[in-house]
Amino acid sequence: MEVRANAKLNLTLDVLGKRPDGYHDLRMIMQSVELADVLNLEYNETGELRVCTNLHFLPNNDKNLAAQAALRWWEARGEKPRGLDIAIEKRIPVCAGMAGGSSDAAAVLRALNARERSPLSPAEVARIGERVGSDVPYCVIGGTALAEGRGELLTHLPPLPHCWVVLCKPEFSISTPALFAKIDSVRLRCRPDTQGAIDALEAGDLTGVARRLYNVFEDALPDRQRARVSDIKNVLIQCGALGASMSGTGPTAFGLFDSEDRALEAQARLTGLGGEIFLTQTV
Repeated sequence: MEVRANAKLNLTLDVLGKRPDGYHDLRMIMQSVELADVLNLEYNETGELRVCTNLHFLPNNDKNLAAQAALRWWEARGEKPRGLDIAIEKRIPVCAGMAGGSSDAAAVLRALNARERSPLSPAEVARIGERVGSDVPYCVIGGTALAEGRGELLTHLPPLPHCWVVLCKPEFSISTPALFAKIDSVRLRCRPDTQGAIDALEAGDLTGVARRLYNVFEDALPDRQRARVSDIKNVLIQCGALGASMSGTGPTAFGLFDSEDRALEAQARLTGLGGEIFLTQTV
């Protein structure tokens, strides 16, 4: 079985407050892009669950979210785990705020479900994904969606009009737990106009959505990292991006373009500044 695991972006991301269970309530618009990992799954006769990737530093055991997804699948189906080899070609940057690991887990769930004679609905598969991670349910569904709660409460939205996306993951990574711990004590400059972005999606207004890109986690970044993300966004805007923001807890910054030529110009400009640069499109 071969399956793609698409990266996600946060068009908006708001943290509403901390919950009694220790998690945070979120409200955010998620968007899939063509940039994707490629997974190959093959049953084996050893009875072992094995993971291999093209990145030597990623876990190759049940600490990998892809392996956890397979275990949660069999658990939910009341079945004994089977021997399975999962080979992952990583193309999505790691620790980048683009749900690479969660998307891999979702791809495993979709692949295993596709082999069933009576497959579950996407919503049922997404509920299994909740046991793996907060972003996994969205990654099962994909497209354009409003995510609330911990990220597992999903509402389909009209698709973002097609556009080109330039992504830049700087040379550093960000600790997600550290940012969540800090966000409660940070004075936020403003909050995203998520409802305005939803209205723009319903109107098919790409520019209206792009003007409302915003992520409150930018305010929680350490000063040096925040300045680097801001510099990337400025280059994107200078090259003609309709809007720019950071995805997830970062540090990847991205811009939306209605012109492939301007997107290519931005890609070239950023390539000279370091980091991992990608040109992709919305799905």
